[in-house]
Amino acid sequence: MSKQDAIFTPIGTNENNQKGKVDKAVDLPEPTETSWKDLGLSKEDLKEMYESMYLQRRFEERAMQMYQKGKFGGFLHLYIGQEAVSTGTAWALNSDDDIITAYRDHGFGLVRGVTPESGMAELYGKAAGCSKGKGGSMHFANVEEHFWGGHGIVGGHIPLGAGIAFANKYRETGRITACFFGDGAVHQGVLHETMNMSQLWQLPCIFAVENNGYAMGTSVRRHSVGEIVDRADAYGMKKKVINGMDLFTVYEAMKEMAEEVRKDNQPWFAEIRTYRYRGHSMSDPQKYRTKEELQEYQKVDPIERLKRLMTEEKIAGKKKIEEIEEKVEKVVLDAVEFAENADFPEPEELYDDMFVEEDAKFHE
Repeated sequence: MSKQDAIFTPIGTNENNQKGKVDKAVDLPEPTETSWKDLGLSKEDLKEMYESMYLQRRFEERAMQMYQKGKFGGFLHLYIGQEAVSTGTAWALNSDDDIITAYRDHGFGLVRGVTPESGMAELYGKAAGCSKGKGGSMHFANVEEHFWGGHGIVGGHIPLGAGIAFANKYRETGRITACFFGDGAVHQGVLHETMNMSQLWQLPCIFAVENNGYAMGTSVRRHSVGEIVDRADAYGMKKKVINGMDLFTVYEAMKEMAEEVRKDNQPWFAEIRTYRYRGHSMSDPQKYRTKEELQEYQKVDPIERLKRLMTEEKIAGKKKIEEIEEKVEKVVLDAVEFAENADFPEPEELYDDMFVEEDAKFHE
């Protein structure tokens, strides 16, 4: 091979992508043609879904502002753009089905009972936070409503998701587990170990990749050989590619998979193609993509699509939508005020919740 022929940057999954050229992050499959009525959704469902997605968007935007003001530090991974995934999933699953995800977790927390007050307080490190102020952005959780948290180690929570599914099967609860992770996590060995075991043991679990186009700052076309969804083939696992920018598509696909998993205990592997509007975290300058690319995905923004549908089909007029948005704005501003005024944990609480034993021994 001559020096001119040598290629050191992966060409990725796109045959037209030569010598590491970065192009459009993810190709979205067509959204579902099934109407909201045929999906069994009511007008009230749609209004509640809109409120949920708008709440997630405004919560993240306000969290970003507070971070920039220096109100809290650490990592902050925003979910802006991906709200259809969390919302569609929450409405598709039973309320006692289990959800576990990675560190971009605010959206799933808010759809599974983490209040805006407890979520914002957690970002501030306050005792009233959903994880008592000790977890921060990457560790939202609400186990009472079967949300088993965000996890900071890439792919580290995947075997935990399978473990929850194993417990559900062992106890015959009838519940399923939805385990979410990013496209960067598909290269972690633990995913493949877990998928092998889950298929072997027939665990009631949906392994869902939120493919937002970038593993930190590296395009999926440059870090992944072949299509991500095809990872399932090695284990004979059922698979599906989903348009994650369309609420109804996510709802329909997750509901269908959940019903099948509940029936036969066979796991699924889903690639949900979506897009994040902000950087990997607040420290990300986003120099790896163009403004034009971002604008292309914003044209199919899930919140705007639902708003447009509700207006066109006279589900909610302009006045009603404004009422929902104003309500959300107040809720989020109240959450910020709550977090500002809440107390930090007491110093003696430092070692609480670390061990099951009440008299755990520490090194002096």
